[in-house]
Amino acid sequence: MPAKVRRVGIGILEDPEKVIDSAIAVSSSFEVYCYCRPGVVTKKPAERSVHIIESAQPEQALVDDLMSGKIDAAVRGTLPSNATLKALKIAEGVDHLERIALLETAHGKKFLLTPVGVDEGWTVPEKLELIKKGKIIAKKFGLPEKVGVLSGGRLGDVGRHPQVDASMADAELIARLSDSSHCEILIEDAIETCGLIIAPDGISGNLAFRMLVFLGGGHGHGAPVVNISRIFVDTSRAAPDYTNALMLAASLLEEKTDRKKVKTD
Repeated sequence: MPAKVRRVGIGILEDPEKVIDSAIAVSSSFEVYCYCRPGVVTKKPAERSVHIIESAQPEQALVDDLMSGKIDAAVRGTLPSNATLKALKIAEGVDHLERIALLETAHGKKFLLTPVGVDEGWTVPEKLELIKKGKIIAKKFGLPEKVGVLSGGRLGDVGRHPQVDASMADAELIARLSDSSHCEILIEDAIETCGLIIAPDGISGNLAFRMLVFLGGGHGHGAPVVNISRIFVDTSRAAPDYTNALMLAASLLEEKTDRKKVKTD
């Protein structure tokens, strides 16, 4: 019996050429459905496995088709963050989204970073849940399963500020409960041995992501949302292309399918 064709959706608001070129680059591996407003894509791609879906509200159409199963996975692409993620939260019935970003330094070192959203990972239980889910993704992509938990300073900084002390106490607790390593504030050392890095909070995680990708010559390959039932990879509209994000979504779909097969067997 032939394998089911995988269908991955991606959104377009601006830079249609960038998104279409990314879709074409992966079109030999799976079907790509590009969601945009009417007239945004003026030249339809010749590749038969790249489809243009026009809608007055492409972010809602993308989420609706993901939830209904018309597409198997989705990538935000260049759609607006607020509207798209709001539609996803409503559809999934959650009050916040948890994302784990796959990053790469300018020297080619890949690692996972979380939390990367300002409303994510603020409590110890939330971070422990992100670690549990992040280890699965790290294993999937051949990254070290060792987890590095960051805090607001070195251990020698205890007593300099209550907030720093609290972040170090949390990091020590999280590391102990999850069999991880407290790497203090030394992210540059942590990525040498850890495939998953836990930021002190969503603000610092978001800053680390933006500093690496937009100022430090690194790359963001997408951030899967890990607290929903469907596969959705968040992206930045400033990304140079979306090839890796599309491949990431397809890989997560493959991994999910394999898990279902194991349960069935």
